[in-house]
Amino acid sequence: MARGGFRGGAPNMNNMMKQVKKMQEQMEKAQSEIEEKEFSSSAGGGVVEATVNGKKEVLSVKINPDVVDPEDVEMLEDLIMVAINDAMTKAANYNEETMGKLTGGINIPGLM
Repeated sequence: MARGGFRGGAPNMNNMMKQVKKMQEQMEKAQSEIEEKEFSSSAGGGVVEATVNGKKEVLSVKINPDVVDPEDVEMLEDLIMVAINDAMTKAANYNEETMGKLTGGINIPGLM
């Protein structure tokens, strides 16, 4: 086998490494933007609102004082849970959509 068959490999490898580095930089930028983004959701017709960030940290929970009923704390707890879970789902979906655009839909463990 002629050794000349391997000559074209180095430039192609360099090109591929540049593309990988560029993709990595784009993904890091996108991840940083995702972490700063806020996602809000409400429950009970807006009586409870929860806001989370892209790091899936709860930033705030707002409760309309008119809905606070000492006789029915369980309902309020359920509304808070629904609002937080929905906001978390929005954050996760946005993360998957944004990173999926960069990875071409390939699931890369540890990214999402």
